Amino acid sequence: MPKIRTGEIITHVQQLPATAVPAHGGEPQVVVFVHGLLTDSLASYYFTLGPAFAAAGHDVVMYDLRGHGRSDRPRTGYRLEAFVDDLAALLDGLGITGRVHLVGNSFGGTVAAGFAAWYPDRVATITMIESEPPVAVWNEHMKAGLADAKEHLVLEESISWIAAHHGAHTARLSRNAGRILRTTTLAEDVPLSRTIDDDLSALACPLLAVFGDESGLSAQVPDLEERVAGCRTVVLPEQGHSVLVEQPAVTRDLVLGWIAEHSPAGALR
Repeated sequence: MPKIRTGEIITHVQQLPATAVPAHGGEPQVVVFVHGLLTDSLASYYFTLGPAFAAAGHDVVMYDLRGHGRSDRPRTGYRLEAFVDDLAALLDGLGITGRVHLVGNSFGGTVAAGFAAWYPDRVATITMIESEPPVAVWNEHMKAGLADAKEHLVLEESISWIAAHHGAHTARLSRNAGRILRTTTLAEDVPLSRTIDDDLSALACPLLAVFGDESGLSAQVPDLEERVAGCRTVVLPEQGHSVLVEQPAVTRDLVLGWIAEHSPAGALR
């Protein structure tokens, strides 16, 4: 369980080195996977994209966000900028100085977008899977969603309902989410996060955005395509918010193709 100090916390990180020559030629690209909020951890990438990317010739970095998995869980300090700075400190600690490809699921995509906005010289591309960029309306969405989660996920009857309707595994994740909300200021901190301008001008690197067509987040597609140069959007049919879990092979191929297209060797083709 490798751990690295990132500012005031210790972050759990796992690396998978490339096990093949990249299909696009050239040197392996560094791909950093950022997971979602509350019910997620780096384990979700272990069972979906991580090993496949190493097998495709990329150096993979997966880590647990602050408050999640095996990383430290401070009582306070959960604004988006803290998560972004943790990522910068993690890359420093790993000695990664070149541009990286960021892949973020749900809240992890927002972290990736924030990192691309505030550390633009460190990012080659970002992929947002069922995510929103950190604009003002995102804060509003998070305030409402986290308030609802904090009210219900701390109740045993809510956990019992989840177990009955979605299974023991989801109930266990939900119970842990309630524990995070009960013991930290995450629900209060996230809606107060630093944001970027609504015109998305801060996102200057290539952006791949993947949505499920049954998710309300897919409504962002026209704005993203209009406002972000080099943006590509993909809307998967008959999918909701769980694109990564339910369509890992499709997601893998989309992101591998995106990174190959924007790697130094791929750009020469």
